[in-house]
Amino acid sequence: MPQIDKTAIVEKGASIADDVTVGPYAFIGKDVTIGGGTIVSHGAHIEGRTTIGENNRIFPYAVLGTAPQDLKYAGEPTRLEIGSDNTIREFCQINVGTVHGGGVTRVSDNCLIMGHVHIAHDNQIGNGCIIANFVALAGHVEIGDHAVIGGESAVHQFVHIGRYAMIAGASAVSQDVPPFLLADGNRVKIRSLNLVGLRRRFSHAEIDLLGRTFKRIFRVSRAPKATAESLLAGDLDALSRELCEFIAAAKRGVPSAHHEKEGHQ
Repeated sequence: MPQIDKTAIVEKGASIADDVTVGPYAFIGKDVTIGGGTIVSHGAHIEGRTTIGENNRIFPYAVLGTAPQDLKYAGEPTRLEIGSDNTIREFCQINVGTVHGGGVTRVSDNCLIMGHVHIAHDNQIGNGCIIANFVALAGHVEIGDHAVIGGESAVHQFVHIGRYAMIAGASAVSQDVPPFLLADGNRVKIRSLNLVGLRRRFSHAEIDLLGRTFKRIFRVSRAPKATAESLLAGDLDALSRELCEFIAAAKRGVPSAHHEKEGHQ
């Protein structure tokens, strides 16, 4: 039997695994499914067609599965899907998707979503992401695996952030940020490789080859897209090819690079 505090409200129809814990004054709506080992802390609010996997920790006053902040939304049966082993801290807000955005907002596995984060409709969040306090993600944002978004950053709708990218705190992101890179500023610019994140996963040899490609695109060239497209015609290591393919396909363009004479913004 799940451990449900007597003051919590769990509507008829909700599906809650046997070893789920639901704290005082939490609310769980009729269309919610929660997997085993998940802890829903006091005052958390979960509604809508929301599916939550196993071993998640949902902290007080998080609000999950509510209607999107989109004037075109008319109550369609869209969804929120949250994977397993995630931590969702206090006062986070994650909305369901919209029909015109694919119908589902998704947070994958092993993510840390810190306090007061807003994840809007139709966002697609990869595995192992860290989204720090007070980040605001507009609709249709896609974030690749193991990306890190620094606190108080804002991300424009339809932006794509590649895997292992790092966005420094208080940044404003209005263009696509390629994988493996560190970006910062308002508006955001490319700073360097995300060396801290890369060293946790890739070999020195892989990072060295990627660094050479990065320099050719962002340090030598002032036209990242054209340079990336030209490099794709040659032989590239796997990470460099992924970087170039992302840049070539970026629908919103990619930020330019900081140069030493410009300093930080």
